[in-house]
Amino acid sequence: MPLVSLFRFFLTWWGALILGALDSSLFFFVPFGTDAVVIYLCAREPSLFWLYPLLTTAGSIAGAAVTYAIGVKVGDKGLTKFVSARQLDRLRGRIKEVGALTLGFTAAMPPFPLTAFVLTSGALEVGRARFFTVFAVARLIRFGVEGVLARRYGTAVLRMLESPTAHAIAIGLVIISILGTAITIVQVSRSTRRGKVAGSA
Repeated sequence: MPLVSLFRFFLTWWGALILGALDSSLFFFVPFGTDAVVIYLCAREPSLFWLYPLLTTAGSIAGAAVTYAIGVKVGDKGLTKFVSARQLDRLRGRIKEVGALTLGFTAAMPPFPLTAFVLTSGALEVGRARFFTVFAVARLIRFGVEGVLARRYGTAVLRMLESPTAHAIAIGLVIISILGTAITIVQVSRSTRRGKVAGSA
């Protein structure tokens, strides 16, 4: 089955790398999927518990870099095509209030809207080098802690993740991911279309 093959692909080191990139990209919606893959892989192969967090972090940085670049291109005025006005006002306020670097560290931890933050940081031209340094460290800490815990409690983790309940939850998350991705693409498409109509008026 195609869905089973997709699951198996993401349960590889290539899958961890790509899923990390998708998780930080603009159009893909992967709720907690990256964390689950890191935990599973580190529990399955305890000797490589250090590798999977590195791969996932590298993918996450690559995906965030693309999102950041889109933010730079659309600018502050173009953000409303991708981020709701309410969320955008909150992000701007928090960036000004606590500083981009502090918030960047917070953004790497759930359940903060990571993609929206990276996009906004690009549009507001937050310092690229320092921002991505903090972003990388934060993501590595997050996935690294998950990897260490998975290595320590590997047997129990595998037993839990391989249970029928966990499989049902995984399928549910895949469905949510597909729906969330489709909704995001439709919303961006509509916003872009409205922007073109307004510009030509």
